[in-house]
Amino acid sequence: MNQNKMKVEIWSDIMCPFCYIGKRHFEAALEHFDHKKDVEIEWKSFQLDPTIPEEVKIRTTMTDYMANRKGMNVDDVQAMFENVVSMAKDAGLDFDFDIQLLANSIKAHRIIQFAKEKNLGDQAEEVFFKAYFTEGKDLADDATLLELSSNIGLSQDDVNNALSQDEFLKYAKDDIAEAQDLGIDSVPFFVFNRKFAVKGAQPAHHFLDALKQSYADYSKESGFKTLDSNDTASCDVDGKCD
Repeated sequence: MNQNKMKVEIWSDIMCPFCYIGKRHFEAALEHFDHKKDVEIEWKSFQLDPTIPEEVKIRTTMTDYMANRKGMNVDDVQAMFENVVSMAKDAGLDFDFDIQLLANSIKAHRIIQFAKEKNLGDQAEEVFFKAYFTEGKDLADDATLLELSSNIGLSQDDVNNALSQDEFLKYAKDDIAEAQDLGIDSVPFFVFNRKFAVKGAQPAHHFLDALKQSYADYSKESGFKTLDSNDTASCDVDGKCD
């Protein structure tokens, strides 16, 4: 951590649509923040559903997966997806749930943890989000992960190390355990210098307010409080996205 910068930690899962939308909203806020050069961002791993098999034998559509996980009928799930697609479009993103391939996100998290050591954490998040929600890429497939990782400058050896070395799995698991210790049960979740927190894909103006408020006193003692909003959009570990 750079001691001269205000740190923003973002707990996120690449299979969470609101995490991608929240990323765009936060980026928009940061562009209008006078002290953006003094902000350090760290992406933290979170898994909404670690029970998804890492090796998928039978492909499940996202519609069927969400219907089974949330106990909803297919029509209601499709209506929910339509709302998310509309929200994504407003943020400048193009979501396509019809081509999305269900995958356990832990391999992507391992690579993200490796990428963070090369200051490529944000780039890794971006390429995996786009691959999952827009391009319908199979993030359970090692060859696909290698192709995507090469787009941000990681080599085949880098990806192999990320997927084989225990330390990168440990880093991901440590982030997940830390989230539990902090009481974080839905993502995205933004923590500003361990002083304030913002839950969900809030509007850009809410993130800007949080940046200003946290920057004003980021050198004070640790501990954070949640900055509430009526516009929360996040996904929790029980499969509830609202």
